[in-house]
Amino acid sequence: MTHGTTKPTSRRGRRARLADADGTARSGDVHRVVPLGSRGGAFNPLSDHEVGEVHAAVLDVLATIGLGDAPHSIAEPICACGGSITEAGRLLFPATLVEEIIAKAARPVTLHGRTDLHTLELSPGRVYCGPGGAAPEMLDHRTQAFRPARLQDVYEAARVVDALEHTHFFVRPVVARDIEDPMRMDIATAYAALTGTTKPVFVSAAAPEHVDAIATLCAETVGGADVFRGAPFLALNINHVVPPLRFDPHSCAVMIAALRHGIPMQINAFDQAGASSPASLAGSLVQSLAECLAGLVVAHCIDDRAVGIIGPRTLVADLRTGALTGGSGEQAIATAAAAQMCRHYGLANSCIAGGTDAKLPDAQSGYEKAHAVALAAHAGCNLITQACGVQASLMACALESYVIDNDMLGCILRGVRGMEISRETLAQEVIATAVGGDNHFLAASDTYRRMKTDYLYPDIADRRSIAEWQDAGAPDIRTTATRRVEDILAAAQQPYIDAAVDARLRARFDLPQLF
Repeated sequence: MTHGTTKPTSRRGRRARLADADGTARSGDVHRVVPLGSRGGAFNPLSDHEVGEVHAAVLDVLATIGLGDAPHSIAEPICACGGSITEAGRLLFPATLVEEIIAKAARPVTLHGRTDLHTLELSPGRVYCGPGGAAPEMLDHRTQAFRPARLQDVYEAARVVDALEHTHFFVRPVVARDIEDPMRMDIATAYAALTGTTKPVFVSAAAPEHVDAIATLCAETVGGADVFRGAPFLALNINHVVPPLRFDPHSCAVMIAALRHGIPMQINAFDQAGASSPASLAGSLVQSLAECLAGLVVAHCIDDRAVGIIGPRTLVADLRTGALTGGSGEQAIATAAAAQMCRHYGLANSCIAGGTDAKLPDAQSGYEKAHAVALAAHAGCNLITQACGVQASLMACALESYVIDNDMLGCILRGVRGMEISRETLAQEVIATAVGGDNHFLAASDTYRRMKTDYLYPDIADRRSIAEWQDAGAPDIRTTATRRVEDILAAAQQPYIDAAVDARLRARFDLPQLF
């Protein structure tokens, strides 16, 4: 599939997007063991009364404390919509304005891939998982040693994510430390991601002119700015605040540039409990929600067509040392509570879950990631970022972790799908037939059919007997995952950008040849 000067036309329909791993087409979402966008929301850590208390506290913080350091470009549209500025220079958001914007923004958000295969609908409770972060280090699968991350790692991570069934979008996971110029780094990172995958992509931009260049890059790949604006397949991570409750003027300028180009945004707030937000998880949640809703209100007061995905991130530190601990139980429950609040508002949302403290893809990594991601998924978070690939409290990335975590994500999402109760699934007739016949269900047509539709089989997890495993050399899961990474990267690269367009982009923006 190539993308030249016209909008991608690889729209093969639902049968194609629901293919088995072996290529066998399925007939629809109902026959996919883990449907794209399984609906969570069964787990509610907060009672209805507690949800109301949190919301009231959020409105009070915005109306009476507000946010500081608001640049004129932000303060002016908010004041025009009914906000005000205190003598101390803090921008206040009246409750009526906040609730008006919540109601206006409470609609499904569509994130486009470059084919329908990867289009994601962010409506309340629908769950998608992907990588994320800005890790400075890479655990090299070739040397098994940590080293500084580089641009090639962004591209290879995108290639691996592109091949994984339960990993639905791509957020650049590492900082390309081999590129010193900030603008060139931002452009090259977007290029590396788009070269490696057709799934929806999230990147960052350090300045408005970087946004302009990234928008040009995207438009060139699909034949024009109007085509890209009509189905934007790249979105921006924007951290518009510096906790506690202060705008970041540079990020606000990036937000305005994104609005100008019609680029969707993750509107994030990173609040570390006990450091940049209250030590109580509830207080940190209130502050993070207030900061994200302030960003959403700003976006809609500037452009009511804004596509914003709020990302309230209550991050937890080990208060004995002050170090971030992404694998803690406190982190998991705070993330789930944030997802529940966003679902209550009806707002598209994202979270961080899976930021293990383990340095290697080991047992600690597995239990910390699985606990956090499972709670976020069952609470109905739309976009679970950092759900795969990250290690060392978000400071490192490992390609083999993507492959291992993909199995984990499939298992979790199968749980989110739940159990279907109907006359057919209650199976009295099937039981009666077995009891009146062979007294087992192995040969039943119902068993054969459900083997394909109800049961998910892992990609690399080992279910062989001890003898078979020993005969195969007794590999551990990391060894198996590393081989899978090598197979993915050794396969021929699909030309996701037309060759002539690719050459033109590399010449225009001084981009490297990645494959």
